[in-house]
Amino acid sequence: MMSSLKLKDDQRFALMKFRRNVKDILQPLYDDQFLLRWLRARKWDAVAAEKMLRDSLEWRKRWEVDKLNEWEIPQILKDYLPHGLSGYDKDGAPVIIMPFAGLDLYGILHVVTRREMIKATIKLLEYYLRICKEQSKKYGLEAGQCTVIFDMENFSLREYMWRPAGELVIMLIQMYEANYPEILKICYIINAPKVFSLAFTIAKKFMNEYTLSKIQIYKSDPVKWKTAILQVISEDNLPVYLGGTLMDSDGNSRLTSKICQGGRIPKNLYTKKNDKTNELTTVTIKKGDKLKLDFHLIEVGSLLSWEFHSDDHDIKFGVLKKTNDGFQTDIIPLHKVAAHQFNEVGIVTCEAPAVYSIVFDNSYSLLRNKKVHYCIRILPPAMIDESSLAKS
Repeated sequence: MMSSLKLKDDQRFALMKFRRNVKDILQPLYDDQFLLRWLRARKWDAVAAEKMLRDSLEWRKRWEVDKLNEWEIPQILKDYLPHGLSGYDKDGAPVIIMPFAGLDLYGILHVVTRREMIKATIKLLEYYLRICKEQSKKYGLEAGQCTVIFDMENFSLREYMWRPAGELVIMLIQMYEANYPEILKICYIINAPKVFSLAFTIAKKFMNEYTLSKIQIYKSDPVKWKTAILQVISEDNLPVYLGGTLMDSDGNSRLTSKICQGGRIPKNLYTKKNDKTNELTTVTIKKGDKLKLDFHLIEVGSLLSWEFHSDDHDIKFGVLKKTNDGFQTDIIPLHKVAAHQFNEVGIVTCEAPAVYSIVFDNSYSLLRNKKVHYCIRILPPAMIDESSLAKS
């Protein structure tokens, strides 16, 4: 099979070494193209690719991936998880569309467990991967990867600042990177608002170079992103609103018969068993006083997240960073927050070891004490805890 692959001599040698190293776990479906996915993901290091593959196979056992066909995705996810296959690109690769703003993770995590959401994602990835394999047999290697369109229209960062939602997104990215290398052909992120850049700055820290190289980001400029998309996907494989010709029988341009749009989950469907938002500490900040909470972030890539609200009145809030050489900067300058009207949530990424300080400032108030309820967490880069997920 190697003779049909265009490889350099050192790459052929790496493939031979990799195949020899994993011969004890080889299965008939592990052809050279399969093995090359892991080698490319580890920059042709056969030893690193072996570890990645073995770790992934262990992961598949823990999650019983090969038995997921017997597991039924919860109906709420069938109805509200935004995704769909609109057709195939010009090479025959499946075209997956995700109206991302329709993803109501807050609602989803109040109906199903985090583990159920992860299992559903795995099952969908396996489904699309099977389609890739079928297309590859028909049309060649170029059809064996996914072409993806993320529509970020109406995207709001606030939902992903809610701790459980933000953690889950990062978990899913890490899971994808560790277990589904080289299955992405190209990813168009369209209608990206300004606030998306902050979210992507955090997310890309958990992506490898290959994934990032496949991503094209476009703002709300239909002329630019439609031109780019139509170079790869023909009009008859795209819904009308994305520049194609496909629509539902009732004229719906979003092709909802094939692409679930998601949407807000009715609160009457919420359950309390998954609501873990009550892990709040309550403090009273006296008039004219302030509270400063210091956190030592040593591991680069760690996340510092917060969620808080106040009773009856606003409060000043800010985040400071002090590096080891004593240099201090305002990550978020002190400013008044109407935390008595809605929960304030946020997240920052540790780019270098430093002391991060969260400040609740009531020094401007000479008459009122302020009661604040907060939850602050530090999340290390390696944040997938299989044992805890098994119970959540």
